[in-house]
Amino acid sequence: MDQQTNDLIKNELDSNEVCLFMKGTPDAPQCGFSMAVSNILKILEVNFKGVNVLENQNLREGIKAYSDWPTIPQLYVKN
Repeated sequence: MDQQTNDLIKNELDSNEVCLFMKGTPDAPQCGFSMAVSNILKILEVNFKGVNVLENQNLREGIKAYSDWPTIPQLYVKN
């Protein structure tokens, strides 16, 4: 993963209490799993940041390397 992508991921995680790396956006998810997680967070009234990995191929691959997990969505919660 390049440094710019690593910095982008760390910035999103540092700036948000709850961050969902997903396919699409919370208002327009592009896969069923992303939709499911987003909808659960909305039902629970959790304030979260949705990050659309489909807009950036480096981010899409980078978040997988960052977490050492091969699939998306990925949900991060501080503390």
